[in-house]
Amino acid sequence: MVSIENARCFVHAHGEMWERALWDYLFADGPVERVHQCLFCYKNSDGGWGHGLEHDIKAPASNPLMLEFLLSVIRDTGLPIGNLLDHTPEWLENIQKPDGSLENPPDLLEYPHGQWWQEGQTIPDSITGNLLALNICPPTVQERTRTWVSNNHTLEKIRENNWLFMAYHAHDYFLNEGDFPDLDKYQSATLENIYTCALAHEERGEVNKLFPFFQFATGPETRVAKEAPSGLIDRFLDHLESTQRDDGGWDDEHGLPYWQPYFSTIILLALKRFDRLEG
Repeated sequence: MVSIENARCFVHAHGEMWERALWDYLFADGPVERVHQCLFCYKNSDGGWGHGLEHDIKAPASNPLMLEFLLSVIRDTGLPIGNLLDHTPEWLENIQKPDGSLENPPDLLEYPHGQWWQEGQTIPDSITGNLLALNICPPTVQERTRTWVSNNHTLEKIRENNWLFMAYHAHDYFLNEGDFPDLDKYQSATLENIYTCALAHEERGEVNKLFPFFQFATGPETRVAKEAPSGLIDRFLDHLESTQRDDGGWDDEHGLPYWQPYFSTIILLALKRFDRLEG
C-alpha cells in the first residue's frame, strides 16, 4: 500500500521550497498563494524565468527551459496561474526568432548545467502549446511556432520517437494547437507514439520510465487516458503502487536524486486522480 505520510516526509526532506509548497497544496490543503510566492523567486523582472527552477540549468538569466518546465508543472498539476505568468508571454515573444526557434542568453552555460544541455532549449513547441492551453499565447508566437513545427515536425519523426518522456514535444503542441494542416493525423500519430513508447518501456521492465505517461494522462477525462489501450492504465498504476521506496520516494529515470521529489509528487498525484489512494 502506498504511504502518503512517507511520501510527504520524502518531499519535505529533499525537495526545494516550491516543491514542498506544491506538495502541501496538492495533498494537504496548503495555500496556492504560498506556491506562487515560492515560484516568484525564480522570475526575473523581464517576465522570464531562471535561477535553476528546472534543475538541470542553474543560470540566473531568463531562459526558455525554465519557462518550459514551469508550464509543464502547471500542465501536470493543474496549478492555478493567478498572475504568475504576467508579462511572460511578452518576454517569450521578444526572444523568439523569426524562424520560430528560441534564443538563449549568452552566458547560459557559464553556470552549472547538465552535460546534455549544450545550447539550452531552442524548441518552441511545448511552450507554445501550453500557453495556448492557458489562452495566453501571443498570436505572433503561435504563428512563428506553427512555421517552426511545419519545418521540423513530421509524422515520421513523431513515430520514430522511442522515449516516452520526449513525447511531450508533440503532445503539448498538437493536442493544444487547433489550427494546423492535417491536425487529426498529427494528433493520432502523437497518441500512437505515446502508447507505443509506454508499452515498449513496460515490456523491457523499465518501470521508472512509465511515470511520464501520467504527465499526458493527467486524469481520467484526458484524451490520452480515454483512448489508451485496454488495461494499460491499470497496469501502469499497479507498477507505480508497487515501486514506492521505503523512504517514501520513487526512482526517477536517470538516478538523479534532485528530480525525485517532483516526480514522486507527480506519481502520487496520478494515484490520487485515478482513485488509487486510500484516506
